[in-house]
Amino acid sequence: MQPIKASTMLPARRTDITFTTADGLTLVGELALPEKRDPVATMVCLHPLPTHGGMMDSHLYRKAAYRLPELADLAVLRFNTRGTESERGKSEGEFGGGVAERADVEAAVGFARDRGLPRPRLIGWSFGTELTLKWGLLPGVEGGILLSPPLHRTTDEDLDRWAASGTPLTALVPELDDYLRPDEARKRFARVPQCDVIGVDGAKHLWVGENYTRVVLNTIVSIMNPAALAGGSLPAEY
Repeated sequence: MQPIKASTMLPARRTDITFTTADGLTLVGELALPEKRDPVATMVCLHPLPTHGGMMDSHLYRKAAYRLPELADLAVLRFNTRGTESERGKSEGEFGGGVAERADVEAAVGFARDRGLPRPRLIGWSFGTELTLKWGLLPGVEGGILLSPPLHRTTDEDLDRWAASGTPLTALVPELDDYLRPDEARKRFARVPQCDVIGVDGAKHLWVGENYTRVVLNTIVSIMNPAALAGGSLPAEY
């Protein structure tokens, strides 16, 4: 066995994908599935702000796609929102400020539905949390997991819609976040009684470092497939 590092890619069925939005744009992405089993749940990943370097390869999502199909039987669907480019390619269109991206979220969830992927849950990071909160209450979506939510574009009305829906919501908030820290997050998310706000000691907005990557991935798996956490956490070796 070898330690699992940032670059470790575990076995999976990985497929380059495209899908089309309601306004006719082709978005590019990747679907990673367990190599020899059916997935038990599906991560639909919504990346950080593309005007500041966010994309489908942002490190937490890349590591999730590298590890979680094998370690946790999760499907990992990641894609570039409109106008966003990564090694996989560039999605058509232009950055829409979080408004036009509504169609991107709907198209990604629709792709998961059409592929028969089970139990989709939106995993938003930074800007992706805004997309989750504004546009993520879609049929079949089991809930949302928010990583470093800034709550810049999210309104009280958005939070009230989540509260009224009763849809599960979890927010991982870094202790040293640049935009929203745990105490303030608890105040803002008090509007959503079912939201579990988890402060992460020592973490920053970008979750740099293997320790913080493991916190994020362990939390996601504890929500989406807790049976995979033998001994309470994902293995550090493979």
